[in-house]
Amino acid sequence: MRKVLYVILDGLADRPVAALGNRTPLEAAHTPHLDALADQGQQGSVVTVGPGIAPESDVAVTAILGYDPFEYHAGRGLLEALGMDIPFRDGNLALRGNFATAGEGRRIVDRRVGRSLRSEEAKALARAVQEEVQLTGAAFRFEASVGHRCVLVLYDQVRLSAEISNTDPAYGRVGALGVAKTVVKDEVETCLPLQPDPGAERAAQLVNEFTERSRRVLEAHPVNAQRKSRGEPPANLVLLRDASDRVPQVPAFTERFGARFACFVEMPVERGIARLLGMGMVEVPASGRDPRVYSAWAHEALRQLDGWDGLYVHLKGPDEPGHDGDWAGKRAVVEGIDRYFFGPLRTGLEGRGDVVVAVTADHATVCALGAHTDDPVPLLVWSAGLEPDRAGEFGESAAARGKLGTLRGVDVLPLVLELARRP
Repeated sequence: MRKVLYVILDGLADRPVAALGNRTPLEAAHTPHLDALADQGQQGSVVTVGPGIAPESDVAVTAILGYDPFEYHAGRGLLEALGMDIPFRDGNLALRGNFATAGEGRRIVDRRVGRSLRSEEAKALARAVQEEVQLTGAAFRFEASVGHRCVLVLYDQVRLSAEISNTDPAYGRVGALGVAKTVVKDEVETCLPLQPDPGAERAAQLVNEFTERSRRVLEAHPVNAQRKSRGEPPANLVLLRDASDRVPQVPAFTERFGARFACFVEMPVERGIARLLGMGMVEVPASGRDPRVYSAWAHEALRQLDGWDGLYVHLKGPDEPGHDGDWAGKRAVVEGIDRYFFGPLRTGLEGRGDVVVAVTADHATVCALGAHTDDPVPLLVWSAGLEPDRAGEFGESAAARGKLGTLRGVDVLPLVLELARRP
């Protein structure tokens, strides 16, 4: 069996931008290394979850790792908690959070604190909330992860239910799946029970109580006073979404696919998915927004590959400028990934006929909307001996013409493993 390098570029796909000559940021980017792989490989398009579903990353990643999220997904909150090593058992309630900037009353000024919240600031704010907030009859763990992101786990004598609404107005639900809204209000939502159930009613009560009491602590914290003095937005609100109340029974990745994979990821949610699936872990060698860190990622991926049947690599870069509506920034991030990750990767793979490289995205993050959409994402597969389809340079339009056609997200990894097992 050939080794598999499965690379997910978060939020890569987009729609044509007039200022880019009606090309997407990916199509307009200078990506000689990805284009070379495309020239020697095959392309296709992927509907990661389903038509009409603009998935959050956790839902989409579950799908493109070969697990139907409608069957196996239990909410992003659980995955974030697993990725942060926060204790959780069935009947607890876990939620993904964002530090945000609030204005007067319930108005939201910025859902992500202008993306300027430093991780050390977020950790100081989280410690204060943990130490100073008391909930009626319940305990909790509240921790910051990366930047504006945070996780809340609630512990109560009542078995809590995830059948509650979000306080974050940007995300809704399709069943247990978190989905992005195309029209987003600028007010904090009240958490409501979605079922006439004591566990859901109690969960909604605790979420609303936490939201109110944590805001008072955050408003008075020295970190936010310092941020205001520097002209930076305060992180004075926590928005919560995607509740989980159980750990799903999921077949281990090795049993399901007969291959030993490790994850090579930066964000807690992807670590949580990998842990749930029983994947191995490869520590990220460097982090930060400077694209040059991806050179270290490429060299470490090549070093680690021989110890596993495959590596799942997740690069966050393209998603953030997509959310910010910054098509120039998104193009630049893609160019940086091509130069610093795929450049060294191609050099390291020269002369090797024992590797399959697959590159795709978890979802589209469309600059014109600043949000995830259900648009298909491009897929590129390269391996020695694979007949090229000559669809064109790597991008959404070429992928739509590619030999691989249009696939469902759950079908991508089985296809890649089939190619890896060919003689």
